[in-house]
Amino acid sequence: MIDVKDTLSAAEEKMEESVMYLEETLARIRAGKANIKILDGIRVDNYGSMGPISNVASVTTPDARTIAIKPWDKSMFRVIEKAIIDSDLGIMPENNGEIIRLGIPPLTEERRKQLVKQCSKESEQAKVSVRNTRRDVIDKLKKAIKDGLSEDNEKDAEEKLQKSHDKYIKKIEEVLAAKEKEIMTV
Repeated sequence: MIDVKDTLSAAEEKMEESVMYLEETLARIRAGKANIKILDGIRVDNYGSMGPISNVASVTTPDARTIAIKPWDKSMFRVIEKAIIDSDLGIMPENNGEIIRLGIPPLTEERRKQLVKQCSKESEQAKVSVRNTRRDVIDKLKKAIKDGLSEDNEKDAEEKLQKSHDKYIKKIEEVLAAKEKEIMTV
């Protein structure tokens, strides 16, 4: 027989992971101002192993529209530049021999709308993940009735599960609203 408490806490943990993944994904979407998190998805070859740029250089934001990358090893300039150019970031790096600068261009209205759509798709995936978790647990609870779980306990567990589901769907919507506001703010 299943332990209802453990099942519900595992479901809540999965739902929380969905929200955290969404926050991470949305942090990588640039909103017109410099944010070093947009570089998190870019990997560079560091002596045979692929890793984030922050493993081979210091990454800072000297002002609201610039990201400065200072490689610790001069041989990494070309590798970092190539990785940025090959990425879907859409920013051309400038290299002065000391620092690689990324000038973050202001977003056009059309690009802002595209980014909001992209964010909406990401949040929808997170919602689907939360719903799938709820569905899986409900299926588990229905099977547990056959194994001797009382229907009252099953209904109570389903109610608690629905409350968790609603809480995380609301959290996802709040995260999306905050990102949309950040993107649409000129």
